Amino acid sequence: MMRGLLTLAALFVAVLGKETFEGHQVLRIVAKDDVQLSLIKNLEDMVEFELDFWREVADLATPVDVRVPFHSLQSVKIYLETQDIEYSIMIEDLQVMLDTEQMEMMSAARIAVPRNTDSFDYKNYHTISEIYNFQDMLVAENPNMVSKMVIGQSYEGRPLNVLKFSTGGTNRPAIWIDTGIHSREWVTQASGTWFAKKIVTDYGRDPVLTGILNKMDIFLEIVTNPDGFAYTHSRNRMWRKTRKPNPGSNCVGVDPNRNWDAGFGGPGSSDDPCSDIYRGPRAHSEPEVKSIVDFVKSHGNIKAFVSIHSYSQMLLYPYGYTRTPVKDQTELHNLAKKAITDLAYLYGTRYRYGSIINTIYQASGGTIDWTYNQGIKYSYTFELRDTGRYGFILPANQIVPTAQETWLALMAIMNHTYQNPY
Repeated sequence: MMRGLLTLAALFVAVLGKETFEGHQVLRIVAKDDVQLSLIKNLEDMVEFELDFWREVADLATPVDVRVPFHSLQSVKIYLETQDIEYSIMIEDLQVMLDTEQMEMMSAARIAVPRNTDSFDYKNYHTISEIYNFQDMLVAENPNMVSKMVIGQSYEGRPLNVLKFSTGGTNRPAIWIDTGIHSREWVTQASGTWFAKKIVTDYGRDPVLTGILNKMDIFLEIVTNPDGFAYTHSRNRMWRKTRKPNPGSNCVGVDPNRNWDAGFGGPGSSDDPCSDIYRGPRAHSEPEVKSIVDFVKSHGNIKAFVSIHSYSQMLLYPYGYTRTPVKDQTELHNLAKKAITDLAYLYGTRYRYGSIINTIYQASGGTIDWTYNQGIKYSYTFELRDTGRYGFILPANQIVPTAQETWLALMAIMNHTYQNPY
């Protein structure tokens, strides 16, 4: 009885401490022409509405998805209707979806704590401590192939863990993969966990992966923004940025995908600390970003760099900050096409592909623009499932299918990198 009460009390505290999204809706807005597009863009500046753009204003071909708090719903809908702008309701009540997600996690957690990575539950979402525990188990089970490197500390002092998959040698050419740089994109950290297990399972079985790992190392950072990720579990499921306080502002955090020294501070980033795309006070100001920068530079032999986000179903290559095409445009474009074709083979999931600026929008200070400028030719960003039905709240039953199909695209990129040394 006492135990039940304690559990109930813990649940009560957890619920009370969390930001709720009751009555919040996610609207999909479709512009008919450039005039409407700019009217929709004006919504970004209406701070009193407290809007959260899940898919930002890009072009006429791409709908805009925006989370609207309950207190702003009427005003936003009137604004759109007055301007004759078409919209539909993608998510009727966000909190209902979050409650379902939370219940699924809790019922999955009731099952025994996994003793090894075979019994780890890849079909559900996990907390940061569960993912860190998974990493330690994977290393312990595969000491000859997997090691854990701590490349730095987050602002709040959490370790920035990177799993190194290696069959020997020193400073071999390497492939880097990161997931979860935007903390609310939970399907990415979940997929990264699945990828880690897939690598150790397939080595020695899949001749292509075996060939790659016999000559190259793979580095995988599953929880790239640990403070933000912990915060999505404890306080605010919709949190995207880091958790470092901004001097002179009540708003916390920097968008770690606008903090890189590639067109830093340009269009598609914000100088407002309260913005979800706040670039930070200077390039590489965030320890979560600076640690990767230092690692990439000191390693000096990384040949492919893949940063994984959600959602939208896209495979993107540089640039985001400039319209100037990269010199390897043709090769990167053809490889992206092959990768998304391989991905679609499994479940028929359709991806768009191209350079960031031509496929979504101008974005400055992004990860792969910086890595490409460092000489890492095969620099790509994924936007995983879906296209907006669930957005960031992708149901857990889609984790494994998402990871499986994405793995096929990753294999295409990794194999091409291995076959085309430079």
